[in-house]
Amino acid sequence: MILLALTQAVPVVPAQQVVQMGAADLMTLAGRAERSGDLATAERALRALVQDGDVQVRSEARYRLARLVMRRGDLTGAALLLRAVLDEQPQAQPVRLELARVLEAMGDDAGARRALREVQAGGLPPDVARVVDRYSQALRARKPLGASFEMAFAPDTNINRATRSETLGTVLGDFALDEDARERSGIGLALRGQAYARLAVVDRINLLGRLSGTADLYRDGSFNDLGLAVSGGPELASGADRIALELGSQWRWYGGDPYSQATTLGANLLHPIGRTAQIRLSATTAWIANRRNALQSGRHYAATIGYERALSARAGAGAALTVDRQSLRDPGYASTGGQLSLFAYREFGPLTAVATLSHGRTEADERLSLYASRRSDRTWRGSLSATVRTLRVGQFAPFVRVIAERNASTVEVYDYRRLRGELGVTRAF
Repeated sequence: MILLALTQAVPVVPAQQVVQMGAADLMTLAGRAERSGDLATAERALRALVQDGDVQVRSEARYRLARLVMRRGDLTGAALLLRAVLDEQPQAQPVRLELARVLEAMGDDAGARRALREVQAGGLPPDVARVVDRYSQALRARKPLGASFEMAFAPDTNINRATRSETLGTVLGDFALDEDARERSGIGLALRGQAYARLAVVDRINLLGRLSGTADLYRDGSFNDLGLAVSGGPELASGADRIALELGSQWRWYGGDPYSQATTLGANLLHPIGRTAQIRLSATTAWIANRRNALQSGRHYAATIGYERALSARAGAGAALTVDRQSLRDPGYASTGGQLSLFAYREFGPLTAVATLSHGRTEADERLSLYASRRSDRTWRGSLSATVRTLRVGQFAPFVRVIAERNASTVEVYDYRRLRGELGVTRAF
């Protein structure tokens, strides 16, 4: 039984009297109050039921409460409530579909599409599946403004991605490397954020502007690494496909001084494959001006094909293949490369685990005159992260991430190992 003090919902009871009501009575009261327009009473009753010991009762209360708070514009609150239902009942397909609708309204197009793929992978009756298909085809982000943010403390064995060797082999013999040119460890503060604004132009066409930033900050400011990017362009819908074009600019500062600036032009195509998968194609080009070394200025080209599939209502996986070309002023810095990346995620109740693994190759056009060999790199990178929503504070949940990186190079100065940890907070849904 649940105790609830009511001063408005049951007028025949004196104002200060405590009424003992069961879960079914409270659910009925919430429904009547909502139908009569008394949303405050309905919300109080449902919030009391959210604490019920029966998982079915509290899940139903959270679902109804999520739809109620959506009516007053609290999309974040609705998303957190729906996420809490799915943490306990991952096969609740109507709840996952409602979460997709909330994420769409918040402007999280990628999150909404992933939720829809999970709905389909979980199995639906044919008539319901057809409805979801139509909704998926019509899915378009509508929220005009939005932002996301992540913060973490980050111990790192190699904050400057430098060699651990004390000497550097050259055509003139071995040179001694000072401490700043060698591997340095440290504990930093990692910040990641993005904000966007969307303007509807005509039906099925939006203008989208983005502002994003990254920062790795250390006690020794000479290793601080900051990045800022701004971009904008049209978003177009063509059937189930989504096409985006972007023109932008990027800036990077290292150690407090300007490092590089780039003007970028990109195109992106998102194409659904069946009900549970999608393919993404992207191509970008950039005009780079390196402020530290003019010989590293020039053009950069990259193309990526990515595939993502929902394996069930709680798991998914994907892969991406990227090829890139750097046509820089000095052929010793110019290079051609490629990378294959794999990822998978799995929900374990209120915990979401994500694993990634990538391998890349980079081949320089020519040998730099100082070094005895032409640069040829092999890079491996793996990460494992977990977000724990049971420890949520507001709309943020703690996460932990471990990253291991190894770059094996024929040029000693580019050869390094790195192990990094991150402990911070991110969005809880």
